[in-house]
Amino acid sequence: MLDRTVPDRTSPRGLEHFIAGRTLLSGDGLAWSDLFVEVYSRHQKQEPFLVPAVAEPLVVWVMSGEAIIEERDLDGEWQAAHVTVGDFFLTRTDRPYEMRWRALGSDPFQVMHLYMSVPLFERVASDLLGRDTPPRLRDVSGGQDPRLAHFLALIHHELTAQGKGSRLYVEGLAQSLAVHLIRNYASNGGDDDRQTALPGYKLRRAIAHLEEHLAEPFNLAELAEKAGMSPFHFSRLFKKATGLSPSRYFIRQRMARAQQLLQETDLSIIRVGIAVGYTSPSHFSQVFRRETGLLPSHYRKT
Repeated sequence: MLDRTVPDRTSPRGLEHFIAGRTLLSGDGLAWSDLFVEVYSRHQKQEPFLVPAVAEPLVVWVMSGEAIIEERDLDGEWQAAHVTVGDFFLTRTDRPYEMRWRALGSDPFQVMHLYMSVPLFERVASDLLGRDTPPRLRDVSGGQDPRLAHFLALIHHELTAQGKGSRLYVEGLAQSLAVHLIRNYASNGGDDDRQTALPGYKLRRAIAHLEEHLAEPFNLAELAEKAGMSPFHFSRLFKKATGLSPSRYFIRQRMARAQQLLQETDLSIIRVGIAVGYTSPSHFSQVFRRETGLLPSHYRKT
């Protein structure tokens, strides 16, 4: 059961109260004023839990082990990423979401969390882009970026140094990391892209692709690729634009096509079902009745 008492928002330090595991290292002191960095050993298997929103940009870097990590909005679909050492997640969510994972193999599943201070992020964005409002960052789940990994490895090295690292060096690394994130992961959809719906042309492209492939299995990754987004980000914005998750919209479009074929053609009900992707007549009838309130045969008669 999910803990519904989890707050909508929290701080980087507060977030760890909601994620099970053991803290191995923590950056503290004057050297770490621009970054909050901790290394954790996570459970091998984590049941679904709610993750509160955090204002600071967050990078999660896999340092040991291999896992299947799944994320979803509170009323969305699970999106899975198979991650191993060196893979990373990037997020700056403004709402809670749900998460679970399952580690693979016997190696301990260890990750480093890095939170960048909002003042640093805004300062670097202003210097790079010449504007007061910083860009939104794209969601990345299970990505690979050798340059980003290099920055994170240097930061981890300072974390383990005697005296907890050099302030000047850590500040320089933090600024370089901010530049890298803004140059490579700023959203192209506008300053408030995460909070708005899909741009019209991307929504039309996605819907057209769905309608052209109604007879094929639903493929979220392919659909998101057509829109140039990660599946997790695409699902969020598609639902905001249409009121339905991509898979629910796909089923609705299948049933709309089936209704059209039942009304306008003499195709058998079995052939209509096949035309919209259902090889099992009973399954097609079950879905059609759930969506329209009628069996296909009754719908055709009326």
